[in-house]
Amino acid sequence: MSLTVNLYYTGKEGNARKFAEEMESSGTADRIRAEKGNLRYEYFIPLNDPETVLLIDSWADQEALDVHHASPMMGEIAALRNKYDLHMKAERYVSDEGGFSAHDRSFIKE
Repeated sequence: MSLTVNLYYTGKEGNARKFAEEMESSGTADRIRAEKGNLRYEYFIPLNDPETVLLIDSWADQEALDVHHASPMMGEIAALRNKYDLHMKAERYVSDEGGFSAHDRSFIKE
């Protein structure tokens, strides 16, 4: 069972985007991607809200996420978030190991 956390970072004057760009340019995002159990770590910008950045962060299991949250890197991320004065909203999802139904798959073009 994998876990996905959607984190919405919101700021002013493009600060959410600057935060995501610094996470990438500093190598922090790549360090997270290299952590054991990380399945996905990607930033997106909603077309209808340029002051928000969405992070999709997926982990193999709760243990991998707990190890990540206990790492010193979380302090670095918090400091960077404070630097850009960002606010957050979080959503947590647990994977459905059964996958999509045949009906659902009929709407998906791969």
